[in-house]
Amino acid sequence: MNKKNLLGYAVVASAFGIFGALAGHFQNDGPITTAYADTGGKPHTATTHLFGQSFNDSTGKQQALSQWQGKPLVVNFWAPWCAPCVREMPELDAFAKEMKAKHINVIGIGIDSPSNIAQFAGKLKISYPLYVAGMGGTDLARDFGNEAGGLPFTVLIGADGQVKKTYLGTLKFDQLRTDLAKL
Repeated sequence: MNKKNLLGYAVVASAFGIFGALAGHFQNDGPITTAYADTGGKPHTATTHLFGQSFNDSTGKQQALSQWQGKPLVVNFWAPWCAPCVREMPELDAFAKEMKAKHINVIGIGIDSPSNIAQFAGKLKISYPLYVAGMGGTDLARDFGNEAGGLPFTVLIGADGQVKKTYLGTLKFDQLRTDLAKL
């Protein structure tokens, strides 16, 4: 990686860190949530764009996100340098294991370099799939309404491809379970 790319990652990481800290500071009761209007059974444009992507997983193997289409899905945008993201990941991992029995899938989309995500994944032993989106992950998060670019940012997608809800900030898992029960 050259110095120009490294500097770019550092600037973007700093910006996300600031947005994440601000989001965390102004929310004491949990994440900022947004519910989405039903689209009459059609997938949202953002989910169509998401499922059209292919990313390397944390081991470097190319994966098509279309494999998650037609299944209830929790998509967590995160980064190894995002302290709130790192704090919630062990609980999100336990949640993912619990939801697997209910046929609800959890994936993580990392906004960082492949080497940083691979190193992080190896250290924490996260069991749900982690994908490397690099800085392109910020565009995907914006597609889902995360204009501020704060992390962590989580999206609840129904099997029908409709975005049911988004969560900006650290998840409250009881709230997420309640929202999933409505699917």
